[in-house]
Amino acid sequence: MKPRITLAETRLPDGSTLTLQEHDGRKSLLIHGQQICGPATRAAEEELARLACAPFRPARQPKLWFIGLGLGHAVAAAGVELKQKRATLTVAEPLPVLADWHRAHIPDSPLLTDPRVMMESDCGPSALARQPGALHAILLHLDASPMGPGNRPWIQDRRWLSAAYESLQAGGLLAIAGSRHNATIARRLQQSGFQVAEFSVPSSPNAKKPRFLPIWLARKGRAAD
Repeated sequence: MKPRITLAETRLPDGSTLTLQEHDGRKSLLIHGQQICGPATRAAEEELARLACAPFRPARQPKLWFIGLGLGHAVAAAGVELKQKRATLTVAEPLPVLADWHRAHIPDSPLLTDPRVMMESDCGPSALARQPGALHAILLHLDASPMGPGNRPWIQDRRWLSAAYESLQAGGLLAIAGSRHNATIARRLQQSGFQVAEFSVPSSPNAKKPRFLPIWLARKGRAAD
């Protein structure tokens, strides 16, 4: 059996420990030994990016906003989907050490290979408020993305949802992936003014009996002409 190798660790503000681990060539982020980002989330993160980017392939300068860097799976997939040189892929990541881990341990990270990637330290409503009507899509994974106040997902913060809505262009998308279905998410998004569609994607494309994971696409009105 191949060993699990701890590449890096850091203490989070709430006192928990975030660990970057490698096993059989695959990397994971864990909190207290529980995987929050890695092989278990990769397929959903990549499909999230594909679905979120699909309407904006013709855009001249698509602007995407990612809640958290994670292992870079969603950012890398979006970079493949959107070929425009003037695209902007902004990653809102409040933990600076995570970018350092990418530079030290993830040589194929989009942070290192895609010059369109920009880092932002604030993933809260105040940062989104500085992007009024500018963004094509906001991408968030309920497990892999940083949490909001009270260690709750940002979508449970009404101020954040309102700021996300206002930061999007007409027709823009708030794209959310998770590890389990939750009937309240669509209702919360609709109450914030979004038109919501829900999709299910396999947790592993090659598995014989994969789990199916939810993705919500919340659209702001109709696309701009």
